[in-house]
Amino acid sequence: MIKIKLPDGSVKEFEGQISGLELAENISHNLAKAALAVEINGTLKDLTTPITTDSTVKIITAKDKAGLEILRHSCSHVMAEAVKELWPSVQVTIGPFIEDGFYYDFSRKEPFTTEDFAKIEEKMHEIIKRDEKITREVVTRSEAIALFKSRGEHYKVEIIEDLPPEAEISLYKQGSYVDLCRGPHVPSTSYIGDAFKLMKVAGAYWRGDAKNEMLQRIYATAWTDKKDLKEYLQRIEEAAKRDHRKLGKEMDLFHFEPEYAPGAVFWHDKGYKIYRRLIEYMRNRQEHNGYIEISTPRVMDRILWETSGHWEKYGAHNYSGQTEDKKWFCIKPMNCPGGLLVYKQGIKSYRDLPLRMAEFGKVNRYEASGALMGLMRVREFTQDDAHIFCTPEQMEEECISTMKLIFDIYKDFGFNKIKIYLSTRPEKRIGSDEIWDLCEKSLAQALERHGYEYEINEGEGAFYGPKLEFILRDAIGREWQCGTIQVDMNLPQRFDISYIGEDGEKHQPVMLHRALFGSIERFLGILIEHHAGHLPLWLSPQQIIVAPVTSQFNDYAEEVAQALRYAGLTASTDIRNEKISYKVREHSVEKIPVIMVVGAKEEADKSVTIRRLGSDKQIVMPLTEAIEALKKEAEMPHKYEA
Repeated sequence: MIKIKLPDGSVKEFEGQISGLELAENISHNLAKAALAVEINGTLKDLTTPITTDSTVKIITAKDKAGLEILRHSCSHVMAEAVKELWPSVQVTIGPFIEDGFYYDFSRKEPFTTEDFAKIEEKMHEIIKRDEKITREVVTRSEAIALFKSRGEHYKVEIIEDLPPEAEISLYKQGSYVDLCRGPHVPSTSYIGDAFKLMKVAGAYWRGDAKNEMLQRIYATAWTDKKDLKEYLQRIEEAAKRDHRKLGKEMDLFHFEPEYAPGAVFWHDKGYKIYRRLIEYMRNRQEHNGYIEISTPRVMDRILWETSGHWEKYGAHNYSGQTEDKKWFCIKPMNCPGGLLVYKQGIKSYRDLPLRMAEFGKVNRYEASGALMGLMRVREFTQDDAHIFCTPEQMEEECISTMKLIFDIYKDFGFNKIKIYLSTRPEKRIGSDEIWDLCEKSLAQALERHGYEYEINEGEGAFYGPKLEFILRDAIGREWQCGTIQVDMNLPQRFDISYIGEDGEKHQPVMLHRALFGSIERFLGILIEHHAGHLPLWLSPQQIIVAPVTSQFNDYAEEVAQALRYAGLTASTDIRNEKISYKVREHSVEKIPVIMVVGAKEEADKSVTIRRLGSDKQIVMPLTEAIEALKKEAEMPHKYEA
């Protein structure tokens, strides 16, 4: 007798083994129709997999995240099959699912173009209509190598030869197409449906190594139905309009010089004003929440990064060099060692804790050139870092107060939907399992006791401790990982820091690593896209343009601008000999929040006509009232908090 526990807690009993599909049919006909795969004791398997022992089982459908990922992975196999049928000499390499879709890398002499997409999609629809059964077969290493050699698939042979000796090798077959894959997959090609679209083609080095052949990567998206596909394509279209690189150019905020300084930002006056404003805002919030601020050197001895473990973990991504005295120095990739060295100055008592130490530290990391993406992925950036040193007893309270601050800050910038992930120990890490157990348990308990919902992000913690990741959802539904809190009991041990407890003895503090924006550059990029360039007045680098309808009113325009500037607002005039409609249109493209138009009536009444960005409406207000209203709107949030 086999007992199977279902997600609702109920238990079903069966005389002998049963497959995932048979179980689904036993539960309900509709569930069997929707089933794509099965999860047995936490492991995803094909629906045909037999369940032979007492197990906890979940039937996976496309409504589940895992189900959509399986559907996308299966669709990548269909795309590879279509390409092979159209161009038999093409070699296939790897084709995983990714966020919102999948890709497959191909080796082909002639380049793919977007003009090939219609032909590939047509063939994919044909394969799906064939309803080809997808089956799994476990084979020996020699059998797999012989098979792919006979098919001229040398990349697959290389993958197999590099697998560890104990690895199980499985093949998935659909029609005449065979692929090397762990799976699982949907039962047949018809399950994939027709809600997919090929998106773009790009270059990708085999195994990500620039020394290897450049392959051709075809990206695609796949969804459960055409409605979801349509919504996704609309989001992509809207995202293109909001692209911070496009808006950054239109708004004259920043630029990049890939030839001279790849991955580093050249801030223009307006962009640097926003950058400074973000720091000013965060500095104000931190000072009102008990933080002190420090600044540590950007270049330090490499030994610090060896001690911390960063060198072993990220050595290839560090900028380093040897000086004439044969010492190795490193441009800091993280701020942690500098903060630890500041903590070590002088004896600390339990009365000094918690010590909240903030730093707007400029850091450098060598990211692959292909990974660079505007402000979102750079090689030089500023972290709004802080390290909180506290006693073990204070750790939970510090985590919770930091979380409250994070949520409050994100709300100020228009982000109200926030998810929390608890990222647990990675495979490569420092410290004992006992320390990791304690840190992970403490974070989970802190979240649960204070009513925060969270998801586990298995194996994605920092190498020195588990972390909380805060995921923002922007105006068009995209998610961005920004703030983090990391609990660390390893670096305090490695750097031998301590405090004197109430008992007069030395104790090791807990170190919380905390970033709220994450990086100023990336957060600014997210902000630009979230607001589509329509930044809040307090954050806008150019708040107001005063434009006279004709040159006759230039003097009044300057008088208005001067009054605005006296009130602390950023204002300038546009007295060019252009039509007012042209000026309004141009400044709207530049995303100026407020355009004040002045003419004879405004001059006579000492008033202004206000046009707000994104609105066709005009409001006429006395100048003094307009100044007071805009002054209040332009005030930084929480500037005067107690």
